Amino acid sequence: MGAGIAQVLAMAGAEVTVVESDAGAAEAARERVLAGLRGAQERGKLAEPLDSVAERVIVRTSVGELPADAELVVEAVPEVAALKVDVLTAAERAVGDQAVLATNTSSLSVGELAAALRRPERFIGMHFFNPVPASKLVEVVLAGQTSDETRDRVLAWVSELGKSEVVVRDSPGFATSRLGVLLGLEAIRMLEEGVADAESIDRAMELGYRHPMGPLGSTDLVGLDVRLAIAEYLASTLGDRFAPPQLLRDKVARGELGRKTGQGFHTWA
Repeated sequence: MGAGIAQVLAMAGAEVTVVESDAGAAEAARERVLAGLRGAQERGKLAEPLDSVAERVIVRTSVGELPADAELVVEAVPEVAALKVDVLTAAERAVGDQAVLATNTSSLSVGELAAALRRPERFIGMHFFNPVPASKLVEVVLAGQTSDETRDRVLAWVSELGKSEVVVRDSPGFATSRLGVLLGLEAIRMLEEGVADAESIDRAMELGYRHPMGPLGSTDLVGLDVRLAIAEYLASTLGDRFAPPQLLRDKVARGELGRKTGQGFHTWA
């Protein structure tokens, strides 16, 4: 997700700093961004030479190395509130007052994250979707503290990225995760109950409802561990209808996390 966000920003002309946890992760992130840019070039999506775009992407291993004049910081770490707060508060210390801070969270309260910041009015949710370069949507989440200026700046950035936005009020799961997770959990229960196999469930939604990807394939793409964490959070805030099925828990415990491990509800090359 982070590499995809970096790629689309660089392709739009921005100078991008990617922060990873250590040197190995930083090099892997650089390779993911470059691979994405090469793919865009092959599809004729790059308006500039590849080298020119790649030069605008640098990788660092500390949030403290973010440029002080940064205009936008997008946090894209795992769905753990304490981790997000640590990253966001460190980023706020590193950049100037002109910067907008955004979280890519798909479910956590933007308002609660904002409460940890010195400038909560400059904080907002920018929920991107995988794969970021191909997805047309950014869900913009307004916390109670978010200023009109921050909202307007983010909407302008979304437009410059060539994407469309939906603007939603801060609430558990927002609009997209709340609906998407509920559909995914019901598909897992159907698989668990033997209603149909995974391929049939996904094909039913793809062909019958014109979904570009079925709910089980989508869960594989997001990551079963990520979906489990979101479901647990939504169950704690919205009730038992979001309770994770045992099959999801079992697969995560076995390390079958979806596309990133090669095995989830489907097998991936």
